Amino acid sequence: MLTTLKHTLHRTLFVSLLATGSLFAQSTLTITDNPVAAMLDSLANQKVLEKALAKPVYPKVNKYKYAVDSVPRFEDFVYENRLAKLDANSPFDLVYNPHVKGFIELYAVRKRELVSRVMGLSQLYYPMFEEIFDKHNIPLELKHLAVIESALNPCARSRCGATGLWQFMYPTGKMYGLNVNSYVDERSDVYKATEAAAEYLKSLYGMFGDWQMVLAAYNAGPGTISKAIRRSGGKKTYWEIRPYLPLETQSYVPAFIAANYVMNYPTEHNIYASTPRKTYFEVDTAVVKETMTFNQISSALDISVEEIAYFNPQYRKSEIPAGGNSLTLPKAKIGTFLSNETEIYAAIKSQKLESSDNTVAVKEVQKTHTVRNGEKLSTIARKYGVTVADLKSWNYIGKKGIKAGKKLVVYVKQEVATPNANVAKTDAPKEPQTNVAIKTIPDSTTKLAENSSATIKTHKVKKGETLYGISKKYGISMDKLIEINGLKKNPQLLLGQKIKLVS
Repeated sequence: MLTTLKHTLHRTLFVSLLATGSLFAQSTLTITDNPVAAMLDSLANQKVLEKALAKPVYPKVNKYKYAVDSVPRFEDFVYENRLAKLDANSPFDLVYNPHVKGFIELYAVRKRELVSRVMGLSQLYYPMFEEIFDKHNIPLELKHLAVIESALNPCARSRCGATGLWQFMYPTGKMYGLNVNSYVDERSDVYKATEAAAEYLKSLYGMFGDWQMVLAAYNAGPGTISKAIRRSGGKKTYWEIRPYLPLETQSYVPAFIAANYVMNYPTEHNIYASTPRKTYFEVDTAVVKETMTFNQISSALDISVEEIAYFNPQYRKSEIPAGGNSLTLPKAKIGTFLSNETEIYAAIKSQKLESSDNTVAVKEVQKTHTVRNGEKLSTIARKYGVTVADLKSWNYIGKKGIKAGKKLVVYVKQEVATPNANVAKTDAPKEPQTNVAIKTIPDSTTKLAENSSATIKTHKVKKGETLYGISKKYGISMDKLIEINGLKKNPQLLLGQKIKLVS
């Protein structure tokens, strides 16, 4: 009886907090640290987004004549009518109630500045979501699911290890073809993870036949939903089984409905999108055939490492491994990459040969560790020279942690001899090496090119040409061309610009 009374009081407090909009105030409820609010807050701490998103530009003539700092609020019937319009064209039951109101106030009042960041990111991700969801014949409104899952932050990681835009746990990601290793975490690959999410959502709909139930199952797992159905006496709709769901899942569907509302009615709340670095239609993708670091790409294409990381969040060590992995960048940079692909690979290969000591190479190998009695993740991490975060990303670690006998996958670095390991070294001092990838490209035709450049004093820049390409054509180092022409490092050339070849 006492247990029942405590349960009733607990739920009454929860509903009261939602209804008053104070769900996120400090209290004893475990739901206090709400994952929706936490993911929104994570956007404020992402350094990679500082340059990716400029502040919102408010129109000079505001549609509703709001002041810039105005925070509009409305009567319940206004929210209800707006949601009814969305509901008329949606397979979801977009109802309005105190639970939904609490999340509308979260988005439109307390976290409005972060919502403007979400809106900016949506211009990069939403068109891709819609394209994939349409292919899988699932409702396009599900694009808003990523708002409550990750706040459209592909680098998002929850306390339990869920990662990426769609917050896949390690085993679920594996089930839908998302690989995780030392270099790549495909849960943060925006395209592959969205394909996996579409397949998972479609599978859940096949189980429950109701999209609200699908949302709940996406959050809590299909097993939890089946259990709630049994406890409810066989009820089959979300609102009927809601009292039997975990507290987080009880707030999940209301948060989704509120996200639908705010992303459709931002102007009415005086919220405007941050300006994104690029939209979906301004980026493109190329397949990388050889291992390349972000520094090498930066040098070759005259683009910052931060921007490369922004468009390629799946690479964990600022390096794209060989083997068919993709590179996503603004279209102009991808065009430059494809036009100079052969030369770029040759330059990188040449640099590797110059910087290698021809004795040992380091590669990562997969090992299996069997947990012993009393071992902790931190102890195992120290043993192999990795981090606890690495162990969690390579293995499914439940809330209860690890038990003796559990087998963990660990990637460790090992030194292996190269074919030239026994070649004697000279004592001659080496030129200092840098991480900047492409400055000059040694080539068998260099001498011939140098002779020909003696009679050619200037080069007129043609469409698509880079200083790197010109240096290759005439066999003159980029540093020399920069010095002769008084250019900045990694300059942007103009069509028709004359480049001096001799001083």
